[in-house]
Parts: sequence; C-alpha cells; structure tokens
Amino acid sequence: MKVLLVDDSGTMRTIQKRCLSKLGIEDVTEAEDGVQALEIYNSGTFDIVLSDWNMPNMDGLQLLKEIRLLNKEIPIIMITTEAERARVVTAIQAGVSDYLVKPFTPDSLKSKLERLTCIKKLYQPL
Repeated sequence: MKVLLVDDSGTMRTIQKRCLSKLGIEDVTEAEDGVQALEIYNSGTFDIVLSDWNMPNMDGLQLLKEIRLLNKEIPIIMITTEAERARVVTAIQAGVSDYLVKPFTPDSLKSKLERLTCIKKLYQPL
C-alpha cells in the first residue's frame, strides 16, 4: 500500500509513520503542506491520502477538493485536532472518505484503513 502523508508538523508525520509501520505499511511519501502534496500526488500513484486539516499554503480541505477533481475514488482520510460537526460536514460534502481526531492510536487508524481499503492482508497484526 502506497500512502501520501500530509502534515506541516514533522513530529506529527513521524508519529503517523510509526503508526503505519506498526500496521506493516512502509511505503509512505511525505508532504509538508497541500501545495507540495498536490505536486507529489500528480507525479505518482497512491492508494490512500492521509492529510492534516490545518496547514499553511493550502489546507487539507482545499487539497481534498483538488484531489477530488482528479480522482473521485482514492480514499482520503482527514486528520484534525477538531471534530466540530460543521467542519466534518464540510469535509464530507467535499468528498472526504473518513476522518481521524488527533491523537489517534494505531488501532483506530487500522480500523479506518480496513474499512476503506480492505487491506487486511497487507498489515501485520499489532
């Protein structure tokens, strides 16, 4: 499974990569913001996008909208510190596949990935 991981915090990317690694997912490409992520997305092939919501240059919601113009099928999980209903509804209307609230556990990420991508055989049990 090839993951595009987007977060402006290097520390958060490291934590999220560790979660993915615990699930046996090692093919992770990182981006620092939506602008960089869109460039990377356009130059590669990914199975899923994990994106922070609040970022400089281009936030996660705008990145979601841009990717949806290109690909309506790729699973996109928004990761946020805020679970405010209005924000979640906005993301759903824009085509988000699911969302996670920080901080999250490898188990919660695992359940989202299983539901979205049916990767049960691609990760190692925790």
